[in-house]
Amino acid sequence: MRNPRTLSTAAALAAAALAAAACSTPGGDETVPGVTDDAVVIGTHQPLTGPAAAGYSAISAATAAYFEYVNANGGVNGRDIEYLVKDDAYDPAATQTAVRELVTEDEVFAIVNGLGTPTHSSVLDYLDQQGVPDLFVSSGALAWNQPDVYDSTFAFNADYVTEGAALAQYAVEQDPDAVVCVLGQDDDYGEGILEGVETVVGSNEIAEVQTYAVSSEDLTAQLGAMMAAGCEVNVLGTINGFTAMAVGTAAQMEWFPRWYVSSSGADYPTLAGYLGEDLAPALLQGMVSVNYLPSSAGGEWDALFREINDEYNDGAPYTGNTVFGMSVGYLFAEALAAAGDDPTRESLVAAVESGDLAGNGIVPLSFSEDDHAAYRAVGVTLVDEGVQDYAGPVYEVAAGGVNAIEASPVPLENEGIPGA
Repeated sequence: MRNPRTLSTAAALAAAALAAAACSTPGGDETVPGVTDDAVVIGTHQPLTGPAAAGYSAISAATAAYFEYVNANGGVNGRDIEYLVKDDAYDPAATQTAVRELVTEDEVFAIVNGLGTPTHSSVLDYLDQQGVPDLFVSSGALAWNQPDVYDSTFAFNADYVTEGAALAQYAVEQDPDAVVCVLGQDDDYGEGILEGVETVVGSNEIAEVQTYAVSSEDLTAQLGAMMAAGCEVNVLGTINGFTAMAVGTAAQMEWFPRWYVSSSGADYPTLAGYLGEDLAPALLQGMVSVNYLPSSAGGEWDALFREINDEYNDGAPYTGNTVFGMSVGYLFAEALAAAGDDPTRESLVAAVESGDLAGNGIVPLSFSEDDHAAYRAVGVTLVDEGVQDYAGPVYEVAAGGVNAIEASPVPLENEGIPGA
């Protein structure tokens, strides 16, 4: 008679083998986390609550809606995309908890579009140590483009240095004698915008630099110092809530400088929600920003995303953040399609580094083995009578220089479903 312990061990090994087989990819011998015969499970951390929730919470909802659209049309290589969204309230401690749960409990295939500079910085090393693809980070910090250190981390946003330089270049072209000042978040976000502005005008030519913390509830002191310095062009490295606070505070002071705002804090519908639909058109008239994704004011991508928003996102307010969320969803679907019929984490990273992904921006993607930045050029947008759209040059920032280039928008193909 066999030893009961032997039978127990054999049963356990058999159960483990069955479990592994159930999670293995077709034709593969190894288990790939988050990949089954009919689904790929990915995750993200987003500020669904907290100081950055306004506007930004719409991003993951839009991404989820795009994935529902893809799934309803056959998925990618026969697999649905399951998208797990965890709220971190824009708090790095909460980000760490959320991401560890996604990796250890949910066993996601990849983290996609984790949002925020201070938040995602707190999990950068962890994801690298765990070997989890860290794709298309929703932040313009330079930290995401270090392929020699973080070989599976890739940016999505144009970096903040690029945005700051492009905003400053447009400002000096419009008015070479303008007094330029900077207001930025007190982290890599604000520092990157400042560095970009300095690239164009020089640090000694910036009349005033002010910062704020995301816990701040008032910008009166910062705006007062900028007003006293005679600032005429204010370049902002601010999230939406603080952009609105800056514009609104200045208006209360009866001060109306020109506003040049990073794409991360310049979504007109979101700002109008803060300032009021009646005041926003006047207070934001002429606001300059930059963008690199399809316009939310027309075009074939815009038309598709509006249809998806109506059908799969409960007709939620349609903003630039909607376009952002669906665009990053499209890019992941494109990468997944390129990763092959039996995707692995390695093949997913290789697909992004191949340089073959097109995305859907107005300029080409930059991804390669040696460059994990997404967009190195941005187009200038303006607000005119409540409409925000491209209305200026496209700038490429490289080697400390800013050059005007031609836009090259990616056309819509296969009804926006990669691999279809």
